[in-house]
Amino acid sequence: MMTKKIITNSNFLNFKKKLKKKKIVLCHGVFDLLHSGHLNYFESAKKYGDILLVSVTSDKFVNKGPGRPYFDEKKRVRMIQALEIVDYVYLNNQLTAESVIEKFKPSFYVKGPDYINNDMDVTKNIYKEKNLVKKYKGQIVYTTDEVNSSSNLLNNFFTIFNSEQQVFKKRLTKNYSFEKIRKVIENFSGSNVITIGETIIDDYIFSESIGKSGKEPHLVIKDLFNEKYLGGIIAIAKHLESFSYPINVVTILGERPSLSSFIKNKSGKKIKLNYIVKKNSPTIIKKRIVDKLTNQKLIGIYSINDRDLEPNENEKLKKLLFNNKFKKNDLVILSDYGHGFLSPDVVKQLCKKYNHIYLNAQLNASNIGYHSFKNYNNFNTLIVNESELRHEYKDKKSDIKNLMKKYADLTNLKSIVVTRGANGAIYFNKRKNFFVNCPAFSNKIIDKVGAGDAFLSIFSICDYNKLNPELSMFIASLAAASSVESMGNSKYVNKEFLLKSIQYFLK
Repeated sequence: MMTKKIITNSNFLNFKKKLKKKKIVLCHGVFDLLHSGHLNYFESAKKYGDILLVSVTSDKFVNKGPGRPYFDEKKRVRMIQALEIVDYVYLNNQLTAESVIEKFKPSFYVKGPDYINNDMDVTKNIYKEKNLVKKYKGQIVYTTDEVNSSSNLLNNFFTIFNSEQQVFKKRLTKNYSFEKIRKVIENFSGSNVITIGETIIDDYIFSESIGKSGKEPHLVIKDLFNEKYLGGIIAIAKHLESFSYPINVVTILGERPSLSSFIKNKSGKKIKLNYIVKKNSPTIIKKRIVDKLTNQKLIGIYSINDRDLEPNENEKLKKLLFNNKFKKNDLVILSDYGHGFLSPDVVKQLCKKYNHIYLNAQLNASNIGYHSFKNYNNFNTLIVNESELRHEYKDKKSDIKNLMKKYADLTNLKSIVVTRGANGAIYFNKRKNFFVNCPAFSNKIIDKVGAGDAFLSIFSICDYNKLNPELSMFIASLAAASSVESMGNSKYVNKEFLLKSIQYFLK
């Protein structure tokens, strides 16, 4: 009996014929934790028509921050369909209610009192939904019931946050309101963003294991499909795309294959590619064989030529980096992946010309033991993970804060940030001699690839716009947490999503 209340694409036509002359009332939401406020909302909505239809946002499109939804879509649908007042339930596999409105053409689309001021909707999707309701001769109405919040209840009465996160949240909410943070982010300014580093294509080959070879002692796998993502420096630029900056990418591509068409098509209009071509080399491709069932990586295969640039290639790079359109006060995000792109003389000139360089010089399988960020001096901020800093000093036991101070004393920089995975991140301001600790916010880890790039991008833009270090760390950590919830760089940081995450965290 209960399953008859669930409308799917396959039984939609039967539903449409059955209720052709009925007034449909639509309520839409996540409904992560069903509470009395939802019951009041449904009761108020039901008064407007004959049939109460509730559409529930699927897990994939819930944008309330890391670890959300707390309850998966099956449990949320089941709770809604158990309510006697609800006539039908529909699982919506879209980001907004637009497709639901088009499909069911409700006579009334009912929203809660927190939507009366449409400007409070960070995503602005309410305006799209309103226009669509009117198009189909429906009406949008708002209830006047008491406002309750699933996020508030989950944040304060469930174990959604650990003790460290709770202490951090309490301190943050004391100093900042969501509107204050939103205003700052919406008003980010800057003449240019320059991102410098290697372009990397991440090629994920999803597979399933067949078994051991019949003739030789090795595992045989069957490739099912593959997905290519823009990685490296272009991923960093993509994380900033929604912040409305003109973003210049200075990078290197190969001759065979160059993949320039693929890169340009995927980059977007706001990203301006400035690149040189490395002769007798491929554009860097990092293939990862992934088990489709578990998302576990089985093996990595690199297509790469990491020789240093030839003199004529180096000169072409200098012309791109030091031309007149780039100014000394521009925001520069430099990610040195250690594949022979940046020579010591280019590094020296970069540090001399630009005032706001945010640097990551990372270790990976092909450069470990050879790559160092000690070549850099006179820059703004170093952002590295803990293992990279420990590797630099061949020290795995000392207090990480002591190593941060040790490096800062040798370098003319303003600050250093060390990311520590599940242990969060630490910020050290050299000039004012203070530390800031920020917890990690990731609860669901699918793939850690790209999390560091997300953190680097968002911290850099926040710090460049002179946000308080604690706030910059928090926003960047949320960005990193959202990054690990998807495969590779299949999703990039989005300003609206980030604001939503902040809004729900502060409730």
